[in-house]
Amino acid sequence: MLAGELRTLVLESEVLGDNPLGDPSVREVPVYLPPVGGDVPLIAVLAGYGGNGRSALHGTPWEPSFPERYERLLEAGQAAPAAFVFPDAFTRFGGSQYMNSIATGRYEDHLVDELFPFVEEQCGVGGRPERRGLMGKSSGGFGAFHVAFDRPDSFRAVASHSGDAYFELGYKPEFGRLLEMLERHGGLEEFVAAFEEARRITTPMFIAMSVVAMASVYSPDPAQPLGVALPFDARTGRLDEDVWARWVEHDPVHMAPTCGAALKDYALVFVDAGLSDEYHLQFGARQLVACLEGLGVDVVHEEFDGGHMGVSYRYESSLPLITRALSG
Repeated sequence: MLAGELRTLVLESEVLGDNPLGDPSVREVPVYLPPVGGDVPLIAVLAGYGGNGRSALHGTPWEPSFPERYERLLEAGQAAPAAFVFPDAFTRFGGSQYMNSIATGRYEDHLVDELFPFVEEQCGVGGRPERRGLMGKSSGGFGAFHVAFDRPDSFRAVASHSGDAYFELGYKPEFGRLLEMLERHGGLEEFVAAFEEARRITTPMFIAMSVVAMASVYSPDPAQPLGVALPFDARTGRLDEDVWARWVEHDPVHMAPTCGAALKDYALVFVDAGLSDEYHLQFGARQLVACLEGLGVDVVHEEFDGGHMGVSYRYESSLPLITRALSG
């Protein structure tokens, strides 16, 4: 039993209305409220690719849920009281990266301009940048940094666990999976249709769809099938340098030199990655941290013995820091 309260709010989004993929504009918004009320921060927990807001709420007999992890830290006096919102930014392609895209919808605007004010009004938490934070893992960690870079004045803390960074190592090795699927099914639209009709989603299918999802936000193009420009030639696999350049523009490692200085006033900037990350994100994290520190940003940087999967326990490293940073 939780000592705090789990609420499920329902938000009818204006900015997601008539989105290009026909995804729902009405979203369930799970919110956790701590047992101690008052002026507590509001922190968004951003799910990784293939997940939604509810993903963090389900533990197992062997692994606690996010609220259970947090309450253990709170009871031990390691974390400060805070409220958490678990956004649903899922799309037909499996995720939005919490970005605005003409191919998927305005998910960054939904998060910052709709979701935070809605939860703050309904629950009486957060309410100002000094009481707002972003955290997440994998694509959620990417989203936390991307939104902080784009809208730095809306928040004062960010924590990224194994977040996408340095696309050169993280994404390019996966392109072959999508190429195989395009050849097998006869094109992008045919692959997406087969994916949606499949009784079982295999790992190669999942990886291929993740590349589609990334292209839908990094390189949208209304003139292409499903509004998505792929970063390679579908027959030969040859990299399309122009499209790839559009992807790189959104790489946190690329964004940091021009956007990173805005985080100097943040109460917490946290970055971690496993030393055996299957997407080699530890190297992107190192580049990101080096750039931020060169700009005068204080960064808590941690590396751990592990890979990309099953890293929810790493929240136990950032939760004490982010809750206390926003409660100062």
